[in-house]
Amino acid sequence: MTLQVREMLPSEAHVVTSYFHNSTPEFLENMGVDPTRIPTIGIWQDRIAQQYALPPKSRAAVVVLWLMDDKPVGFSSCDKIVYGEHATMHLHVLQPERRQSGIGTPGVRQSAAIYFDMLKLKSLFCEPNAFNTAPNRTLQKAGFKYLKTHMTVPGLLNYHQAVTRWMVERPQMEGWKT
Repeated sequence: MTLQVREMLPSEAHVVTSYFHNSTPEFLENMGVDPTRIPTIGIWQDRIAQQYALPPKSRAAVVVLWLMDDKPVGFSSCDKIVYGEHATMHLHVLQPERRQSGIGTPGVRQSAAIYFDMLKLKSLFCEPNAFNTAPNRTLQKAGFKYLKTHMTVPGLLNYHQAVTRWMVERPQMEGWKT
């Protein structure tokens, strides 16, 4: 089975909303997500559709879907975009049984390649919760460089927490085999 990664269609926004709305409080906490900050499904789907109506240069966010046998197995989103400069990515594997199965590394690499190309980036960051070992290991395996661990609110859904900041630059990413 080969992993395919492509830009998510607005009609597929339910993959993202279902993932967060159906996650347990314990799982959300492990990701550093505050359940009270998760928008309603309708609002979230409208936001995604609004972003896709814009050209990439004007978007505040981009979402890509990870597929195996044409079925969603994960997704990545990208925000804090400064077109032509840098952005921050997030990564998620949908089903617990697929986590730690090896799809994270190619998913991250293929997602990063899409973001670098679409947004003309020079560098890409990722800041998972410092205590969530799976994404931190995945980023290291994918070739991201560790920068630091610090306290911040990494995104709109998060609370103040310790995060590990990782980065990859275009020349490094271009040497990857996806």
